[in-house]
Amino acid sequence: MKKVYAGQIQDRDIIKESFLVREKITAMARNGKPYLTIKLMDRTGEVEGRVWDRVEELSGCFEKDDFVQVHGKASLYLGKMQLVIQDLKKVEDSQVDLADYLPVSERSVDDMLSELRRQVASLQTPCFRQLMNLFLADEEFMRGYASAPAAKAIHHVYLGGLLDHSLSVARLADDICRHYPSINRDMLLTGALLHDIGKVEELCYERAFGYTDEGKLLGHITIGFQMLDSKLAQVEDFPRDLAVLLKHLLLSHHGQYEFGSPKRPKTLEAIILNYLDDLDSKINGIQTHIQKDPDNDESWTGYHRIYDRYFYKSPATAPIGQSAPDAQVSAPPVANLAPKAEPAAEVPPVKEHRQADGRRKNFNFTLGDQLRGKNLDLFTSDDRGEK
Repeated sequence: MKKVYAGQIQDRDIIKESFLVREKITAMARNGKPYLTIKLMDRTGEVEGRVWDRVEELSGCFEKDDFVQVHGKASLYLGKMQLVIQDLKKVEDSQVDLADYLPVSERSVDDMLSELRRQVASLQTPCFRQLMNLFLADEEFMRGYASAPAAKAIHHVYLGGLLDHSLSVARLADDICRHYPSINRDMLLTGALLHDIGKVEELCYERAFGYTDEGKLLGHITIGFQMLDSKLAQVEDFPRDLAVLLKHLLLSHHGQYEFGSPKRPKTLEAIILNYLDDLDSKINGIQTHIQKDPDNDESWTGYHRIYDRYFYKSPATAPIGQSAPDAQVSAPPVANLAPKAEPAAEVPPVKEHRQADGRRKNFNFTLGDQLRGKNLDLFTSDDRGEK
């Protein structure tokens, strides 16, 4: 059983502990000697390891996604915790408990599944309830839906994250429908629960989180559309117009073409789903970044590459998934992974453009759209559509 987790490591600590290898990179130092960079993870986060000596010997002992026991010294460099590794050895799978190495939702699976069943039971439109019950009855799908993360790196990056995120978007949708009674609640709620179902097959999550071949080739929107279409065919006399509108929710929930969306939202429910999905993912991503920052007296976090800014660490910020600022969190704090520097300039406001006839044309993107648009060069082709 693990005794020391990545989130507990302090500067100058001597570490002899096992981790899961998320990434393994060999590079060349300025003096011409090779060195090895290893990203080590457990359920509390990641820490970077560096091997400067015996590189070829130690590199041959393990591969990416292996468990390894490392022996080294922790060092805080530019706000980033590192392990200078003197020795390491591979650990067999039979000797580890996977729950120690992959982050897990703070909510139990049973609790989330109970909420999911309540949401489905609340649907008043028979065809939507029949459709959702088909998904609930699909045991293979439900295993993945309750286990998958919502993303590889940006938000809800933990086992159960997909279901947690989907339920969160559904709750937000419920709130919106109470505020605007004319919205088709059953349509929006069903779309909220199903919008990311393709991630069940897009992502791999038995070891370190990553993409399957199908995920890289097709993406979760295409996969999810196929899954929905298959289930719709099993519902007798599902109204064609409602099926088309529901499919549109899945195809448009990323909002803009440049973010991997095959279609832009063209119904009120689709626009709402895009904004709520974006809102929930950003809140979780920012909360996670704040909580990963070192427990010190500084008021600002380290720089966040995706959001292109620093965040103020308000004392009232509650742990992820909890509303009260004094709520208890069972997992230890996670080590900071971002360098510290002076606060960067904020993202400039979206500018107006003039069309050929001289009229002004406004581009009303969400905050997340602006952030992603400003940083498209930071994403790989696989990550660009991730939310």
